[in-house]
Amino acid sequence: MYQTFSTKEKIKQIFVMLIPILITQLGMFSMVFFNTIMSGKYNSSDLAGVAIGSSIWSPVFTGLSGILLAVSPIAAQRFGEKKGKEVSSILTHGIYLALIIAVIVIILGVFLLDPILTAMNLPGSVHETAYRYLAGLGFGIIPLFIFNVLRSFIYALGKTRVVMYILLMSLPINFFLNYVLIFGHWGFPELGGAGAGYATSITYYLIAGLTAAVIIKQKPFSDFVGLKYFKEFSGEKVKEILKIGVPMGLSIFFETSMFAVVTILISKFNITTIAAYQSALNIVSFLYMIPMSISMAQTVLVGFEVGAGRYNDAKAYSWMGIYLGAIIAVGAGLLVVLFRYEVAGFYSNEPAVIALTGQFLIYALFFMISDAIQATALAALRGYKDVNISFIITLIAYWLICLPVGYLLAHNTGLGASGYWVGLTIGLLAAGISLSLRLIFIQKRRFNGNLAEVV
Repeated sequence: MYQTFSTKEKIKQIFVMLIPILITQLGMFSMVFFNTIMSGKYNSSDLAGVAIGSSIWSPVFTGLSGILLAVSPIAAQRFGEKKGKEVSSILTHGIYLALIIAVIVIILGVFLLDPILTAMNLPGSVHETAYRYLAGLGFGIIPLFIFNVLRSFIYALGKTRVVMYILLMSLPINFFLNYVLIFGHWGFPELGGAGAGYATSITYYLIAGLTAAVIIKQKPFSDFVGLKYFKEFSGEKVKEILKIGVPMGLSIFFETSMFAVVTILISKFNITTIAAYQSALNIVSFLYMIPMSISMAQTVLVGFEVGAGRYNDAKAYSWMGIYLGAIIAVGAGLLVVLFRYEVAGFYSNEPAVIALTGQFLIYALFFMISDAIQATALAALRGYKDVNISFIITLIAYWLICLPVGYLLAHNTGLGASGYWVGLTIGLLAAGISLSLRLIFIQKRRFNGNLAEVV
């Protein structure tokens, strides 16, 4: 990263960071994409099982990873302040925290996974696939969490291409493993949807190992690593990460768990509805990688400028990210609506599933715009390390607006399951507007030198 002096330079800086992050995010999401598509091609029951398993895993993973992603804005600010030793310390304690969190998740999963699935009262085949899929994913939790810390550190230094190359090299391997483990080709066991979980875990080990090797051996990353930093454990450093990371993680958790609850509520419908909803959500989530990638670059850039004391530049990056996210969401949403049946055909061979998926995707345009605005506004606030009020805003929007409105529309109008999409859109729009207003407030207080009063 470097200081910019014009709008043109800022736009260039955003895209220099954004494009590799986007490709990386699409690569990460492609693993879920392969899981869903190949499970759907295996049969609808396995698709439903993977959908339920993903709905349980997604909020757990994204919420806890949100804590670890705090490494990015903290390290970016320290980098902007030219405090190299502090950057190293944040990286080290982020790895320690990743290990602790991963072990806790594994232990809880051993005792709670089966009771959770049993309480959902799923069809037997769906229950079995969901359990085995999550068990497979469990083997890759430790490398996945460590990878997220390493990736956040790399992004904080503005070197986003490294992770992109690693993911691009790993994707063909992930695709191959999904193919042979789900369908049982070339002498591998036929595991159905559960095979997708094991394939993804193996890939997590690969990307974590490659990323660690690059950081250890290549500059400028190697300047910030060393065994001496792992000998200096500080509760204060862990506390600093948690102070920023816990509200970040909770905000992400409330959003993803909201989608998970909707999936669970829709699981009370028939298998066709479950499969169609998951397919539609998978499509929209895939496109959401664009505003999400913008937000990740945005957080680092805003944090870097704030650390360097260049508050006007931080403000400019904040709003550029929001505008860019909204514009791209409009274009992508229109394409999804126009080609909804063709896209739905990638997820299933069954006409009923394709038709219902296309119906759900009609709501995609407004949903995507609302989601893009709230994601980028939230990212800008994270760059300022303003996370507590943002957490409250997202909690209210997701759980007191999205879910109640969606439930009422789904069960008290003729919309049926489509009512949940309308509720989600209304809640996300409320979050986007509220977070944008919070950003304006923070920026005004920052320019008056009073940010410490509101953080």
